[in-house]
Amino acid sequence: MTMEIPIYDKGITRSHGQPRHGRVSPGDIAVGVVIGRTCEFFDFFVYAIASVVVFPQYVFPFVDSLTGTLFSFALFAVAFVARPVGSALFMALDRAHGRVAKLTLALLVLGSSTVGIAFLPSYAMAGGVSILALALLRIGQGVALGGSWDGLASLLSLSAPRARRGWYAMVPQLGAPLGLIVASALFAYLMAELSPADFYAWGWRFPFFVAFALNVVALFARLRIVDTDAFRDLFERRELQPRPVVETVRREGRFIVVGAFAPLASFALFHMVTVFPLSWIHLVSGRDTARFLTVEAAAALVGLATIIASGWIADRIGRRRLLGLSAVGIALFSALAPGLLDLSGAGDIIFMVVGFALLGLTFGQCAGAVASRFSPAYRYTGAALTSDLARLFGAGFAPFAALYLASAFGIAMAGLYLLSGALCTLIALALNRRLAET
Repeated sequence: MTMEIPIYDKGITRSHGQPRHGRVSPGDIAVGVVIGRTCEFFDFFVYAIASVVVFPQYVFPFVDSLTGTLFSFALFAVAFVARPVGSALFMALDRAHGRVAKLTLALLVLGSSTVGIAFLPSYAMAGGVSILALALLRIGQGVALGGSWDGLASLLSLSAPRARRGWYAMVPQLGAPLGLIVASALFAYLMAELSPADFYAWGWRFPFFVAFALNVVALFARLRIVDTDAFRDLFERRELQPRPVVETVRREGRFIVVGAFAPLASFALFHMVTVFPLSWIHLVSGRDTARFLTVEAAAALVGLATIIASGWIADRIGRRRLLGLSAVGIALFSALAPGLLDLSGAGDIIFMVVGFALLGLTFGQCAGAVASRFSPAYRYTGAALTSDLARLFGAGFAPFAALYLASAFGIAMAGLYLLSGALCTLIALALNRRLAET
């Protein structure tokens, strides 16, 4: 049953012609969260896929394919380094000019950086300028993603009925499989239908134009939600207001650090079933890349189902227990994953289905594990910084590290990398008993 939160105010109307004297339900908030996260992850996967199938030969043709892919993954990580910087800069803008100005500028920078990649010249045309341009555009994406934090996920968690917080916590995470499904299917179609010459000449650029269009849609959809008196009042009542980053770190730093490490198992597995296997299939196995993208999109449907299941399970056994059990499952999977991926035939399908099933269970509760630990005054900024650092530690360098270890020491080392993420999560959960109270 959906709980509605009354917003009482004396006044006539709020923006968009809707009554100011109205109600905001978790369902209203969930719409904005899912739209925003789906577009964010679509951008993420479009760039990640291009880092494997395009950039190594388009931007780094002067090295072998493996080294070119590692260079691409190094630039992939740059956005995650820039993201906390973007959060700090745009939090200041939020305090000075409001959330609407912050979101508008952040998504303008994100859209410009994304569409700029679509016009990227090749190394053959521009030499080192091509590498520099890609790096700058990737930094622009990272800074903008840090600035695009709208607080809706935290608001959703706080506004949900207490008995259903696990259910509402999984809602923002639905954007990841949805974004992956669309990005993988789009690239698979283009690679299958176009000749290699056409794909590398212009076909790969199309998904970046799509990403730009989605960002425009997301901007107006999210502004339509947050730029209302009802939502502004609710943000204020829940004390979800930006605070200075230095002050937040000083007051809530211990929660930020623990929260950044709690989802490492999820992020390690996230890349083990998305970016890393694509690079391994494309570089080493000799199997058809377009086919594997199709398998990945289909397996993401399993992840979508288990993300939904995670909400139901967390409300019955507790979020902390579910995250702990999932981390143990990931640790066990780490022993089997490399062998499955290296098998011919159905091995990669089994790897993807089992991996996405586990991923959904743990990833579905990661967002809920972030906002619940902060004091109200610092929740908005603290949750944003924790999310940024969790992605930096767990996601930013994961494709580079996994591919380098697997290529240098054998694919079994990728399993050890996954195991290390599971152990970090278990340690972080043990240190943070307050998760048990949420």
